[in-house]
Formats: sequence, structure tokens, C-alpha cells
Amino acid sequence: QVQLVESGGGLVQPGGSLRLSCAASGSIFSINTMGWYRQAPGKQRELVATITRAISANYADSVNGRFTISRDNAKNTVYLQMNSLKPEDTAVYYCNADIIRRVTWDLRSYWGQGTQVTVSS
Repeated sequence: QVQLVESGGGLVQPGGSLRLSCAASGSIFSINTMGWYRQAPGKQRELVATITRAISANYADSVNGRFTISRDNAKNTVYLQMNSLKPEDTAVYYCNADIIRRVTWDLRSYWGQGTQVTVSS
């Protein structure tokens, strides 16, 4: 089994910062691309940022310059540093990872349970 566990969400004022973490655990051989997505009430889930194993990052236009994605391959963990937060950043943030499992050697996409980020004064 593989699990993704997120942490770091919460309530922050506009202009503030938060750092999300997502740790993958279980029968993991290798992790390819990791990323963060978000879903606001009444909206579809959207890409926030992704990062490859070679540390090549990609950002949605709405967060480019404010958010930074990073990863620690030794810890199977991805981070999202969010600065200059705006009310429109309010959403449930989900971690995603493309993982090759030991034993089965299949490549599958896994999701975390989500963590709430609320930006409000």
C-alpha cells in the first residue's frame, strides 16, 4: 500500500504565508512527478504546481511568483511554500504523486486526503 499524508493547512490573513507538506510512505520503489492541486467550493480541481524528480517545476499562472514547490527525494516528500496569499487561494489542497510500487512495479497516480487552506481577514 502507498499513502500520501498532507499537513500544514490552516487559516491565514491575506498577504500571509503557509507551507504545506506531503509525505509518501509504503511500498515505494520510485516517485516520478509530484504535485499540488486545489479545489475551491463549486469549482473543479485545478493544477497548482508540479515538480519532476529532476527538480523541474511548473506553476499555474495564478500562483506563479507567489508559490514555490520543492521536494526531498530522500524523504519522499513534496512541499508547497505559499506567500502573498489571497482570498481566492482558499481551497482544499491535494497532493499528487506518480509512484512505482515495489513488487508490482506498476506506475500509478496517488492522491492525499486534502488539507484546507483558508485566506480571510
